[in-house]
Amino acid sequence: MKWLRKLYNWVLSWADTPYGEPVLFLNAFAESSFFPVPPDALLIALALSKPKRSFRYASVSSIGSVLGGAFGYLIGLLLLDSVGMPILKAYGLMDKYNHVSALYNQYNALAVGLAGFTPLPYKLFTIAAGACKINFLVFIIASFVSRSARFFFVSALLYFFGEKARDFIDKYFNWLALAFGILLVGGFMVLKFAVK
Repeated sequence: MKWLRKLYNWVLSWADTPYGEPVLFLNAFAESSFFPVPPDALLIALALSKPKRSFRYASVSSIGSVLGGAFGYLIGLLLLDSVGMPILKAYGLMDKYNHVSALYNQYNALAVGLAGFTPLPYKLFTIAAGACKINFLVFIIASFVSRSARFFFVSALLYFFGEKARDFIDKYFNWLALAFGILLVGGFMVLKFAVK
């Protein structure tokens, strides 16, 4: 996986250039549909270098990610066999594709929401959402809420706590994502029973 580490370092190298913000947008867009490096590392580097812009960087990440998610959705909807499947195969996600499809049939927006916030491979969920033809508006709203929550959570920690927050996020991100996922599922369940 040396190539992945090199790619990761290359993405991070943009934090020290005037092009950090546009590259953050492109990274967030691409990661949501085909690129292997999540935007979090560049977001953290940029937010630490300019803490007053932390929330701006979260906004850039959120918009790029949702637009990239829409692109992934279109790949799944229109180009599943020719483009979507090769992407999923390249990342070893084929065995998870059927499982995600079943999740969409049962949980729809909840599956998007969980994937959007947690370290799960979001590109798998965006491509599968298009292939399963879930409601596009539901997909966009769930993506926007979950991706924004993820990036603004990270940015808020960095804005208020700086380097200490980065170390905490690096160490406990999976646990934090799991806790948020449980809260998100709980919120959807309460909403589901409250509407009945």
